[in-house]
Amino acid sequence: MTCLYSAAPAPLLCTLAVLFQTSLSVGHVPMLLWSSQRLQWNPYAALHEGHIVSAQELTVLLQPFTQNSRNLILFLQDMLSVDDFTYLSESYGNKNPFQNVQEVLQSSPSSLVLPAVDCEAIRYLRSFLQESEDWNLINITNLNVSQLEVNTRKPNLLVIQLHPLVSGLNEISTLEAIAENDKIIGRLTMDLQERGINFSVIYTAVKPSRISRRAVVVRELRRQLMATEEEDSLSYSPLNVTTGNDTCILFYASNFSLKTSSSVFIDLTNATFVTPTVDTSSSECSDSNTTLSLKYTRPVNGISSLEIRFLMTNKFYEVSARNWSTLDSIEIVQDGEEFAKFKVSVISAPAEYSSHCQLVGTSNLYPARLIPSDETKNWDVFISRLQIQGFNIENNQFSYASDCTGFFTPGIWMGLVTSIVLLWILAYGIHMIMQLTTNSRFDDPKGPSLSVPQTE
Repeated sequence: MTCLYSAAPAPLLCTLAVLFQTSLSVGHVPMLLWSSQRLQWNPYAALHEGHIVSAQELTVLLQPFTQNSRNLILFLQDMLSVDDFTYLSESYGNKNPFQNVQEVLQSSPSSLVLPAVDCEAIRYLRSFLQESEDWNLINITNLNVSQLEVNTRKPNLLVIQLHPLVSGLNEISTLEAIAENDKIIGRLTMDLQERGINFSVIYTAVKPSRISRRAVVVRELRRQLMATEEEDSLSYSPLNVTTGNDTCILFYASNFSLKTSSSVFIDLTNATFVTPTVDTSSSECSDSNTTLSLKYTRPVNGISSLEIRFLMTNKFYEVSARNWSTLDSIEIVQDGEEFAKFKVSVISAPAEYSSHCQLVGTSNLYPARLIPSDETKNWDVFISRLQIQGFNIENNQFSYASDCTGFFTPGIWMGLVTSIVLLWILAYGIHMIMQLTTNSRFDDPKGPSLSVPQTE
């Protein structure tokens, strides 16, 4: 491309163009590496501040791991940003969600922290590690590291998918998920150390949890950026339940997880949507009542069967003169015995629409809250970006989504009340000013004095 500018500004414009394209490439995540044995890092490790490690640079940095490690562990999280280590650790007082990770980094003979690694490099990280050595690949998804068996006679590559983070609108749930992942990392590393097994660890994520504000300013396309990110997260199709050739229930969630009364975390997202192993044969469909039954076999150790039921109704309301579908309750049945039942608030839509909620769960901070009917059963439910439809499904697709967030949010109520108070003060002030009057007669100093009769 030919530049038709003077010689002086031409280099400046080319430099700005390069900086502009570089600033658009802001998809990066942190990577933490440590080993139980002393490793000699490559000089490339001395990267300057603000540098984003590319895929080629990452292969050079990982050479000590792939060449000198017999047991390589890859902890892979769905989202993580370098800001999480400071923001989440400082925002919640004594709760440090990265306590085990920080202690292991400090006590390890060799460690390296890469604040920014290109997401494209992370995408090909697993395939690169598999090709670099004749590894015995072990994929771990149930996260029960207490029963992990490692064959020390040949090199092992352990890929551990950590708990997904609940969508970023609620940082309390994000804190809990990261703290749970931190405990898993701590338990596994402690177990390997006690058994005298040398190992090396890589802890990273697929995509960042926080979007850099600079990217939004450069592009000036915040809504488009958010829409693109949302499309990327829709990597799987919704779950559908059919009766004959017709689809009667559609169900989708970006994160679907539970925490039992014994504080065991159960992630059902993969088993429901990504690689479906869930049994929906007990689901029931009719014009007035629909039940979505999700049965899982041995989702975690200690639970042989788990069933989640979503109960929906379709009723006619005279006030609106139309039918409305409502998600009334959610039931949890463990090992054939009903353990918990929750009443659902504010999830309803016209019968022709689907219902959508950004966050649904037992936390008081969620806009759509699940209210337990029995307080003794201490289960927690986390569902993000829920969309469900149990009536009037056409072409096997969701209908228009009716969001569960009401119009009169707490912020709107606060604004209305404040505006009414200020308008009342303004109206009272105007009324008092209008009541001010002047004297009807004034005393003239040059004329006779003004006498005012007592009777007047």
